[in-house]
Amino acid sequence: MKRTLLITGVVALVLTATTVLHAKEITVRGKLQKTVEAGGWLIAASDAKYLILNAKEITVRGKLQKTVEAGGWLIVGNDAKYLILNAKNYQSNAWFKESMSVEAVGETKDVMTTFMEGTPFEAKSMQPLEQNVATPGRDDNRRITRVMVAGDSIVQAQPDTAIVTVSVVTQNRQALSAQQDNAAKTDAVVRALKAAAGSGAEVKTSGYSLQAQRVYKENQPPTITGYEARNSVTVTLSDLTKVGSVIDAAAQAGANDVAGIAFTLRQDRPARDRALSEATREAMSKAQVIASALGGRVVRIVEVQEEGFQQRPPVPTYQFEAMAAKRDVATPIEVGALDITSKVQLIAEVEN
Repeated sequence: MKRTLLITGVVALVLTATTVLHAKEITVRGKLQKTVEAGGWLIAASDAKYLILNAKEITVRGKLQKTVEAGGWLIVGNDAKYLILNAKNYQSNAWFKESMSVEAVGETKDVMTTFMEGTPFEAKSMQPLEQNVATPGRDDNRRITRVMVAGDSIVQAQPDTAIVTVSVVTQNRQALSAQQDNAAKTDAVVRALKAAAGSGAEVKTSGYSLQAQRVYKENQPPTITGYEARNSVTVTLSDLTKVGSVIDAAAQAGANDVAGIAFTLRQDRPARDRALSEATREAMSKAQVIASALGGRVVRIVEVQEEGFQQRPPVPTYQFEAMAAKRDVATPIEVGALDITSKVQLIAEVEN
């Protein structure tokens, strides 16, 4: 592709390999052509050809335009396109946007790109040509203020996993008797839990203790009156409708303590993304309100920090005593919704 350039510079007219006849500053108009020698360039005018001695550094004027390839930028002149190889060095400027007229000084590069949309060009400097664009050094009244804001959000989601912990507690004057009694009852509880929870559930021991029971009297050493054995079993299941049945089965098999019920969300990515998005929008809204109050506008987001997520589980309600007394009535469990919280801190630059 040929390029038409306007170049002002010093041209040396060479008669022989060592003799220079004359040198002066002239203005040359013509089209760019490659020379026979690799890496060389000519300006072909209507009546002469000029060998460019410093062909690499040129000045390019045109409008900024995005390339077909994501993230790429061009400078599009009247009859030429230049692919900016280092566009990221200038994208933080407020004026760097599509259709903005710019002037750039740099070098063309002999590199291959995916789509070859223009001549590869590495800019050493770039500035906007429009007079109403504020740039550092052009407007002494321009002032940038940094503001820090926070945004938070709470979204609700239905849990998909229940975690139930039950315990078998036995007591006896003899440690061995307390332990053996507990082992027999716990074995029955584990079998009952596996049957009630189904094949997809996970049943595992989560705690075990055998402790002496002591009586303390004033001015006397403590006296051991018996022993207490405690075996805790945790069930993790995805079918939340079986939670009440699991508790009932555990109680009927010999469990006498429900240590806790928790609900959580394993597949939490959609809810977390929604919470993060809402928190970010709230932070941006606060930054824009502050900018408006200052009589300016938000021109750049400098930094965003995510402070993490938190699941606030619903508090289930159950009545173990009533369930144990009326075994023909299933234990009611109300699951409720989880609160997914997200918080974001944002630093914005306000031009005022």
